[in-house]
Amino acid sequence: MPPPLPSSLSPHVCILSSPDIQDLLTASSLPQLSEILQSFSPLPQVTTRTISLTSVPHKAFALRFSDLSEIEAACREDEEERAVRTLDWIGLRINSRSAQWVDDMDKMAGKQSTRVPWWEELKRCVEGDHVPSKTETWNHPIAIIFAVSTNTSNPLQIISNLHSRAIELPSWVDSAYLSYTLIVHPKDSTLSDEEAGALFNAVKKQYGLHSYLLSLDMPNPPPAPVPVPTAKPRLPLANRDSPELSTKPVDSSTRNGASSGINTIRMNEKDIQQTAKFTREFLVMSLIPWMEKCVTDWNENFVSNRRLPSRLFSSTRRLFGTPSPSPTPPPSHRSSASRSSTYNGTSVSTQVAVGSPSQQRRLAEFATILGDFKLAVTVWETLSKEGKGGSDILPLLLSPSPAIPLHVANTFATMFTQPTEPFAKVQLRALLCAIRWEVGIDPSDFASGLLEGERWLVWAAGSAEEPPSALLLAHAAFISSRKQALRRAALWYLMAANRLEKCGIKPLTMYFLRRAHDLCMNCPKKELSPSFWDAEGEEASNSRKHTAIKPVIEHSLGRLLYSTGHTQDAVKIFLSLLEASTLSPVSPAVSDEDDVQSVEVYLEDFRTAFEHLRANTPNLEQLNDFHLPFTFCLASQSSFRFTNDNIRDESSEWEKREEAWSRFNKSRGVNSRFATNQKAYVNEPFWVDLVLRNPLDVNVTLTDVTLVIRDSNVVEPSPSKLSAEIEVIEDVIIGAKETRTISISIKAIRPASLTITHVAYTFLSLLPSTESLAARGKRLYSTPTHLQTPTYASDVLMQVDVAEPGCRLQASFVDDKELNLHQGEITHLGLCLSSIGVESIDEVWLVVGSDNLWLDEGNGEVSDEMPAVESIHSSNSSEPFKPFNIPLGASFSLAPAKSLEVSLTFHALDLTQKDIHLLLLYRETPQAPFKQVRKVQTCSVHPLFRNTSLATPSTNVEEMYLLHLELQNISNSIVRLTQISTVSPSWTCDSSIYGKPGSIFPLQLSRFVLGINPWDKPSGCRETFEFVLKQHAGVIHGRAIDLLNPPPLDLCCNHSIRVCNAFWMSGSHSLPLNRFAIPSLIHSGKRHAVIGSRLASYPHIPSHTHPHIFPLFNPAALDVLVFWEIPAENRSGNILISGLNLGATHSPLRDIIRSAENSKITRSMYAETQRKKEEILEDIRNSEWNMEMNPLHVIIHTNDVSHDFATGPYRLRVHFTVRNYSATLQSRFTLNLNDTVESKPSPSDEQAIIYSGRLTFRAKLEPSHHTALVATAWIKRPGTYVVGAWCMETEVLEPSTDTVSNVERVRYRYIQNPLNDSPLVHVCHVPGLSRSQ
Repeated sequence: MPPPLPSSLSPHVCILSSPDIQDLLTASSLPQLSEILQSFSPLPQVTTRTISLTSVPHKAFALRFSDLSEIEAACREDEEERAVRTLDWIGLRINSRSAQWVDDMDKMAGKQSTRVPWWEELKRCVEGDHVPSKTETWNHPIAIIFAVSTNTSNPLQIISNLHSRAIELPSWVDSAYLSYTLIVHPKDSTLSDEEAGALFNAVKKQYGLHSYLLSLDMPNPPPAPVPVPTAKPRLPLANRDSPELSTKPVDSSTRNGASSGINTIRMNEKDIQQTAKFTREFLVMSLIPWMEKCVTDWNENFVSNRRLPSRLFSSTRRLFGTPSPSPTPPPSHRSSASRSSTYNGTSVSTQVAVGSPSQQRRLAEFATILGDFKLAVTVWETLSKEGKGGSDILPLLLSPSPAIPLHVANTFATMFTQPTEPFAKVQLRALLCAIRWEVGIDPSDFASGLLEGERWLVWAAGSAEEPPSALLLAHAAFISSRKQALRRAALWYLMAANRLEKCGIKPLTMYFLRRAHDLCMNCPKKELSPSFWDAEGEEASNSRKHTAIKPVIEHSLGRLLYSTGHTQDAVKIFLSLLEASTLSPVSPAVSDEDDVQSVEVYLEDFRTAFEHLRANTPNLEQLNDFHLPFTFCLASQSSFRFTNDNIRDESSEWEKREEAWSRFNKSRGVNSRFATNQKAYVNEPFWVDLVLRNPLDVNVTLTDVTLVIRDSNVVEPSPSKLSAEIEVIEDVIIGAKETRTISISIKAIRPASLTITHVAYTFLSLLPSTESLAARGKRLYSTPTHLQTPTYASDVLMQVDVAEPGCRLQASFVDDKELNLHQGEITHLGLCLSSIGVESIDEVWLVVGSDNLWLDEGNGEVSDEMPAVESIHSSNSSEPFKPFNIPLGASFSLAPAKSLEVSLTFHALDLTQKDIHLLLLYRETPQAPFKQVRKVQTCSVHPLFRNTSLATPSTNVEEMYLLHLELQNISNSIVRLTQISTVSPSWTCDSSIYGKPGSIFPLQLSRFVLGINPWDKPSGCRETFEFVLKQHAGVIHGRAIDLLNPPPLDLCCNHSIRVCNAFWMSGSHSLPLNRFAIPSLIHSGKRHAVIGSRLASYPHIPSHTHPHIFPLFNPAALDVLVFWEIPAENRSGNILISGLNLGATHSPLRDIIRSAENSKITRSMYAETQRKKEEILEDIRNSEWNMEMNPLHVIIHTNDVSHDFATGPYRLRVHFTVRNYSATLQSRFTLNLNDTVESKPSPSDEQAIIYSGRLTFRAKLEPSHHTALVATAWIKRPGTYVVGAWCMETEVLEPSTDTVSNVERVRYRYIQNPLNDSPLVHVCHVPGLSRSQ
């Protein structure tokens, strides 16, 4: 037995009655014939058949009856307008009944209800709609009953008129319907029973067997009313003043003037039986067989179309010329003016129209009604795949499975195609689908976790703000509450209340708000360990006080209280709302402003309510009961700031400088300490930096912000005895969720011990408030009780001692403006030091903490001459500059009220640098602790050049390398290059091949080419490599690193390209530099370049050990120092271009790495430790200290030649130069030349050269040496020849470890072949010319 379908999916039967039928029913106090027949639906125990002739029993078979004239009138109305009227009509019915419903539900408080009245009313309103629609055909008439009585003078003519009447339905209404003739024969008819029988026989003969003679008594006066099923309400017609719009519900019987009750009908028992017999015979004998016949015929068309694809039919027509098979027509095949025809003895009415619905959909609907679900599901799935509907019906026919929600989602996806609020007809269709699913699916399956049907109702509601959408949300909440999904139910109740409030339905709005509030207060219990709340720092009871939805519910209640005059209660609720928004981990304000109110609205409502309360309260002391439930000040983060402290709280920068000072003292063997106790001084202002955090999600204004202090020496404080002047800030605006610091100055007028107790302010210029500045004490663990129960020490207050000034140093920059510098710019900073205390200062130190700032010691003069090549001695250490001891003049002290100006040199290297941090340490005696002065100078460094440097082997014998340097000006200024210098421990720049210094305009590019050769006076390179091998061996084997400094070495500095005397001329726009500053610039730039790269290359090696492992200069490194100036802006500086390592090395760390890999592995219980060791080994293997490459390079020298080939072939000499680029090891090689070349197709005319004569050359090269070889080739015809076809085998030799044999061993072997860009030789044929080479 199939499950019962929703009544909206039952057959729709229209009735066309003659006027005498209307008069007869009215005289008998009966409603319309359609409503009489509707009282007998559904019919019990009905059996249908499937296409396989299987019987399908139906427990109940429903029919829907309508008056044809009403259906025709309704179809004339625009579908969208009718949908709007339907939604408004449903809203009016709900509004008129909501108060009574709420009263009934309140009376049932405490009882579990399975049905809610508003949902039942909504279902009745939706299912009562019988008007056909364009989107589906369920409401399309499936049969038309032509009804006539025998009271008329000529019944047969009336029947003929009814059958010939044009059916005024739109063209998109299905034209296939059953025509049925009903003759009502009352007892007091003018015709006798025999005449009525003859009339019936004539009708059957003329219009077919689908006819019936209904004999009724219809006594007068009418009998007692008999209860019948309640008729579903229907939307009144647009041109009728309907009583449905009144507040009292009236059914259709009352519309027709009947005096009976709403749920009764005045018929005797015989008439009831006769009418029931007719209804069953109409269904069983006519309607169902006709539908079964339609299903059989339509199914044949459906199966035939599915059996063969359309491509096969098109191929048949193309090959054999047969016409396309026309589809089988529906059961009605021709049309007439009366829209009736005969098909196999069955009276059927048809209409052929362009907009008629598809036959497959009607097939699916008929099969669904008849219970042939197997066929119905097949057709519905086909329609769904083709995008023609069906996804809305499949959930009713299929068993519960995960595929059902997908069909539902597909249904709504095709409906809600616009992001805005859908049209009324779309809302109505979504509502109809949702109600069908809720009615047609078993409640246990609908609410199960597999289907989650309550979510379908929410999807159907969408973003519409009509009462039906709100009731969909409310019913989804009702189902969720029965499933104990309380939070979800509360949310949906709230959404429903918000939408109903906009519609003006207040009783249900208040009821849904109360339900939502009750559900959100019934939070699930959190079974968490007590230690969790202790770790979070909050009480376990507070975790359930606030939810994200509760403030929104209370906000609506607060507005109602304010509107009714309960202002004090409203203010309290608004304050609690603000508190809830601060305690909630997620802000209650969401992007959908129509659903949830934001915190800004709460704050504005509080402002309005409190202003109203303040204006209407005669005694303002009553307002003292109101207090802010949240705080703004973070007492634990607030602190004092004194005169010599800097405003910025960059603790990490100052900690770095204090650590540098501690390391410096440790290296000197001196133990010094800092004066940690900060004190304020009389008549000298200090500040309290209050950290304010706005807990709200909106901007807040605090006025009259000040501090409350207490003097510990004063027993009874009074305004006349205050020992300090406190600043009052008139207005402080804090952004949403912003944390900011404000400084309130305090100036003590006498020595005292001050305690800062509170901060006072006025919230929104309305509510005065004070907050305590006491921070909670530390957690105590001294006793077992403290371990079991959280116990804290006494609160900590902010205290400061005000003393008389002693030894005091004040530092300030001569020019305190922000520095706007270019990359590499050199500038001087003037620092003024003043003694503002009463004691002299005997010692001052400057800690810079960086490599680009140092103290000008003035130990050199500006020189007009600079040698082209000079040697610079370097410590080769990457240790930063040590603290500078500032000389205090001839008296070796800084007396009170005296000042001293110090000059500093700043080299702007770091583009990311924003501030210059200076730490000054001073003291009055050698035994006293050091006091600190911190200064910060803001700066911004802008890029100046985009540079590229590349070293390539030179084709010239005089140079080993060619250095290609490109500089592009990316600034907006004209930059003048004054000098280019190279710096290297092993290489020297002998010549400038290309490029001259000069001006570079914006976005212009300058190129330079320099010749590079080994330096003949290197010093310290071998010792540096030995140091690297020793220290890396310790790192690789995991031994403790010896804190040794790298050995010093000499640097060869070549000033290759320069403008004569421009850089050192005193009249130049550039800042004059002495030659003693050049080493500082080189070391500053080099340290800046290598420190950052080594931190990235060796992340697992502690950074403080880098200076003791890696030297500053790699012996193979070559750096370029470019000096520049901007005369128009009086700027100058230099940049160091680093990263080039020249020469060939042979993996010096290979043996150490292999020994570490082959040694016995000490396993660690931690996988991270072993992985860290492997990563360190890999970093060292790939480092610049372990590079390995082929040391030999082949250079081929060729020239284009001309020859008269009439005299014979040409003998070409090819010159090879082989150079050893290794500075430490010998190499031997074998150069093999090919005398035959394989012919390969070439897109060009290039030919491979063929050698002759000696084809093998062998030699041994010392480090940094080269040799020349000459080979011969025969050219038989002119053309372009590729000088290739050679192969060189190289063996790198190293001394043997066997001191007895002293035989060299091979360290590496290489095979080198020509590259793709081999040199070309152009040989031309010139008659009469004879030339040999």
